[in-house]
Amino acid sequence: MASLDQQGGPRIEVTDGALLPTRGDRYIIDSWRLTIAFAVLALILLIFVTKDPYDQIFRVVIKGAPLTFGVTAGAILGSIVLGLFTGLGQIARGRALNLVAGVYVELIRGIPLLVQLIFIYFALGKFFRLDGFPAAVIALSICYGAYMGEIFRAGIQAIPRGQMEAALALGMTRGQAMRLIILPQTMKIILPAIGNEFIAMLKDSSLVSVIALRDILRRGREHVSRTFLSLETYAVVALVYLVFTLVLSKLVAMMEDRMKKHER
Repeated sequence: MASLDQQGGPRIEVTDGALLPTRGDRYIIDSWRLTIAFAVLALILLIFVTKDPYDQIFRVVIKGAPLTFGVTAGAILGSIVLGLFTGLGQIARGRALNLVAGVYVELIRGIPLLVQLIFIYFALGKFFRLDGFPAAVIALSICYGAYMGEIFRAGIQAIPRGQMEAALALGMTRGQAMRLIILPQTMKIILPAIGNEFIAMLKDSSLVSVIALRDILRRGREHVSRTFLSLETYAVVALVYLVFTLVLSKLVAMMEDRMKKHER
């Protein structure tokens, strides 16, 4: 959920996902450090101390990491593009664009991601001959594009209208003002929300295992089918995902801090 706060400058507060550690909040930083220390220490103890069978399980599931990150990276780029055009469509003056963007957002948000993934791969795949990887990227991009559209819309509307009016008074077109003045400021506002969506997308990428893509979860499931070590395997899978998401959340927070320094 995103909310706007006009006191002290516009911002978007993300409240329904992983907490992003920032320098201004010691509690969040301490919680992040405690959690990452627990996850890394647990993995080290299982792999290097307990060893059998955890070291073998880790070697198996970590082979799915490149595919997991590949799907996530492709989908985040696609969803940002879709989200940008959706957000612009929602605030456009044309009624037709408003309706198209609004219908897209309401339609996609009303259908579970798993259903969209299966539909695109098995149903549309018959007509367009989609392999697993592009089908996964398209499904995640379409699903998260709807949420990104709302983030972009809220971020653009958080910029004072006077800036657009000043740009038009200086002789800029509306498109130039949006591209050169409004959107750069919008990106600074929505970065935490986009980072949170990126983290959520990384976790939701585990759903691609249902279309036989050998990501982290799929390789874990295959290992369970061979060894019947379900508890041990899924414990390692959960810890691997936890480490990845915590590291990404820290990287997003570092990017946000750097942008704030440039503003000063």
